[in-house]
Amino acid sequence: MIFGLDGVAIALLIVFLCLFGAIMTGFPVAFAIAGAGAISFGIIAALDNSGLLIHYAIDDRSAEYGALLADGINRDSISVFRYPELPRYEEALFPQGWEQALNRNLSFIVNRMDERVIAGQSIETLLAVLMFVMMGITLERSKIANDLLTTMARLFGPLPGGLAVSIVIVGAFLAASTGIVGATVVTMGLLALPTMLRNNYSPELATGVIAASGTLGQIIPPSIVIVLLGTLAGDLYAAGQEARAQLVGCGDALTYLGEPAVLSVGTLFQAALLPGIFLAFLYGAYAFGYALLNPSKAPAVHTGAATGEVVTRNEALTWYLGVPLALIMGVVLAGQAGLIGTQSFTVSAYSQSGESADLRTNVSDTCRAAMIDLHGQEAWDASVAQQDDIDASGGGEESRERNTEELETARLAALGQIAPIGSGVAVVFLLLALVLTTARGVMPTGDPLPLMVGGAGVALAFVVDAMLIGPETGPGASFLILTIPFALTLVGVVVAFQRLATNELLRVVFPPLVLIVAVLGSILGGITNPTPAAALGAGGAIMLAAYRKLQEEHRSGKVILIASLAIVVMILFGINFDLRIQREGISFADWVAYVITLAAYHVAFFGLLYGCWVLFRTNVLSPVVRETAKVTSMVFTILIGSQLLNLVVISFGGEEYIQDFLRSFDQEWAVFLLVMLILFVLGFVLDFLEIIYIVIPIVGPVIYGGEMDPKWVTIMIAVNLQTSFLTPPFGFALFYLRGVAPASVTTGHIYRGVLPFVLIQVLGLAILWAFPGIVTIVPDLLPNN
Repeated sequence: MIFGLDGVAIALLIVFLCLFGAIMTGFPVAFAIAGAGAISFGIIAALDNSGLLIHYAIDDRSAEYGALLADGINRDSISVFRYPELPRYEEALFPQGWEQALNRNLSFIVNRMDERVIAGQSIETLLAVLMFVMMGITLERSKIANDLLTTMARLFGPLPGGLAVSIVIVGAFLAASTGIVGATVVTMGLLALPTMLRNNYSPELATGVIAASGTLGQIIPPSIVIVLLGTLAGDLYAAGQEARAQLVGCGDALTYLGEPAVLSVGTLFQAALLPGIFLAFLYGAYAFGYALLNPSKAPAVHTGAATGEVVTRNEALTWYLGVPLALIMGVVLAGQAGLIGTQSFTVSAYSQSGESADLRTNVSDTCRAAMIDLHGQEAWDASVAQQDDIDASGGGEESRERNTEELETARLAALGQIAPIGSGVAVVFLLLALVLTTARGVMPTGDPLPLMVGGAGVALAFVVDAMLIGPETGPGASFLILTIPFALTLVGVVVAFQRLATNELLRVVFPPLVLIVAVLGSILGGITNPTPAAALGAGGAIMLAAYRKLQEEHRSGKVILIASLAIVVMILFGINFDLRIQREGISFADWVAYVITLAAYHVAFFGLLYGCWVLFRTNVLSPVVRETAKVTSMVFTILIGSQLLNLVVISFGGEEYIQDFLRSFDQEWAVFLLVMLILFVLGFVLDFLEIIYIVIPIVGPVIYGGEMDPKWVTIMIAVNLQTSFLTPPFGFALFYLRGVAPASVTTGHIYRGVLPFVLIQVLGLAILWAFPGIVTIVPDLLPNN
């Protein structure tokens, strides 16, 4: 026994040292990981073959081991860490020889590549990485950050620490639109750092706030970290809960949990929204507090007056806060009162089958005891009572075909529960009303008549929907009925957009904000999964960047605008009409909608091609495609290399050894706290990609196989991984900033500057630990994706 350690522990140490050494060589990380796996396997095989590495395994034939099994202890829960007094025997790390282990690894690596990289269930979700990266790089190349920084500096500069606060706001905005840490840090470092230093800002505060704000893209959706971590966490959670159910004597996770063990990337996007905004708030609060305590190191800066009409405080409060809040609350209250809701309903030709109990009760005694311990005695008793009632009524009623009278009764019952105003109409016209109120606030002295006409159109739309449109009204008739209200509203909206364009802040923020709302709204609202949303984001980013380029050349961007309108038409018609032309009995309205949607598709596709041509002509598209290919290739190559390294760890029992150690703790929170501490320390020397693909698969079955909410666990890990960009000496954000910082800013300034923000990260983790509702409240309120 070398150094008094088990051979498996020494082998794990060899793997880590090889990995650390390979990364330190400066060789590309994607290849260094695979090389570290091959080199460490060779060293371990040589030491094992010479008899220097000895593993002390538990003797499962001993009387003591048999006594534990007789006491009802599960075989999988017996380990040297929990029962160190059990008899053990010596064996090699590779009992069947290293040659057999090598052959097995080579065969497994092919299966792993097929499952996780080429054709596995998660490959569709991983495609979102490619398109989110392209979306981010395209927007970064469109110089959106330049305009945002200038506008925010004008808005917040006169405040103490205003430039630092504006950096945080721009960082959060870019995080939601680009999510590329390197591009954000470099852009803000080039644009904002010289300005901050010129205005006597502390180099520590300036560099710290730029580096920290740039990392917000790793937690604010759409985050590449969450996409990569979510695809892995979903598999780990499902496998961990299945193993947990087997361990307590239940047949499967569905029986034990009473619900499917499913964790999707869309759900994680919902869970990450509030924590990301909360971290941005903490960064801004620190910058503002630092400026109040040290006014000479973060002075107020006047960068020039903003464009647009001067608005008084009362006017701003009325039109920017009071009226919009009243409109939103009115719609929300109407929805709760049943006045606004979905108007779609279906009546099945078959009766519903009999109800089932909340929990399965036909289980073994050990499974019953475990389920009572998990759900509580009250929930179990309620399920037993439900099952008894079902059995007393002759068992679950089978579904059967309804007759004409039953169909009519079911139809009338469904109609009686329909809200008078459709939720789709309410949301669309509420958004249009908010545009009108904002325009009124931007230009209070402007002619109010067009906006009043638009407001009358909004009110008329609600009245017409309630009185003339019902759940059985066809989509064609609904469109015709809403034509007049929409036309009146459009009169005001056109004037409103003209007035909004005179406000610099809205002119800069609005276009990318629409793209963010479209992408995140479709994911957070449960409309679609991240991959189609990422495709929408990539296409929208190309068209937005092309429009900006045309504006810079003083050329018309009508083609892009018409193509954007065509996309809106496609979405509206796709929601309101059944466009499946293969079905029988297609109505005339559906045929018309199909033709219009097909025409809109070709217009939108032409607009996308035209946008690509504009970016190609202006030498933007080629670098975007090249950078997208580089980043995506790096991610997938690291994925392949990490699979090889993981198989090496599995081959000599390292994964099982670590998991047995973690399972030896009695308190689940202690295990998770230890894992979080390990991830935090590894963040000093490893990138987030290496941690996700090397460490998480090893510890994941343990931390995802317990009672903790998987959404909360994953977001806690994501926030922890965010610190890997800030922690010296290998934080990537520090390298990016060092590369663009002037000579007057030293590495010491950068290290001292990021230290408070690393502590803020730790404080944020502590707050999320104490108040997990910050993570879980949004997924609980929004539809599951």
